[in-house]
Amino acid sequence: MNVFGVDIGGSGIKGAPADLDRGQLAQERLKVLTPHPAEPKTVVEAVRKVVTHFDWKGPVGLTFPGVIVDGHTLTAANVDKGWVGLDARALFSDALGLPVALINDADAAGLAEMAYGAGKDRKGVVLMHTLGTGIGSALFSDGVLVPNTELGHLELNGKDAEKHASAAAREEHDWSWQHWAERLDDYFALVEQLFSPQLIIVGGGVSRKADKFLPLLKPRRAEIVPAQLQNDAGIVGAAMAAAKLG
Repeated sequence: MNVFGVDIGGSGIKGAPADLDRGQLAQERLKVLTPHPAEPKTVVEAVRKVVTHFDWKGPVGLTFPGVIVDGHTLTAANVDKGWVGLDARALFSDALGLPVALINDADAAGLAEMAYGAGKDRKGVVLMHTLGTGIGSALFSDGVLVPNTELGHLELNGKDAEKHASAAAREEHDWSWQHWAERLDDYFALVEQLFSPQLIIVGGGVSRKADKFLPLLKPRRAEIVPAQLQNDAGIVGAAMAAAKLG
């Protein structure tokens, strides 16, 4: 079964049909740059460009980098503040002329990893973290999602944790892999203290380079592994959400 998913990120918007029988993309994805400023009108147009490229006519799943409740975007840390309080699901659905499911970006990636990837068949507490423009998080207890945790905004050393340890911060400050690993250690120590996970899955685009930084992390109680779907997890998870529309 193929369903369309779009992953809206702080730097890029990417989408493709996803094969939900196998948990992978059914076609090569299309990626466009996220407009800056990432205002609702310009982001909706970028999403429309991605969807129409495939001439897609069925339900569409969309991720968003913020808290999503009943289709409304309640926060917007790395996109324009015009999203706050917006009925974004209706906005996208009207623009596309298609049924739309809207879900937090890290929650979508986590759902995909729990169904098809590193979290499959894992019980207990599992945390998924997407390291990109910010730090996204998805929390699972015995496979059940606790939505909208947004743990990248926990306070760490007096600032948002994602300012301390995101992949974008590493690139901005040109940190070495070793230095970044030390900052990630600070973050993982914090979430481990709060949630006592058995497994931490590290996703986002930088997961393709997991061998450069995961071996540098300190040993923890939690097992820390790279996402198996890597940066396609958000698209697959978005498609999973759309599949529930029927």
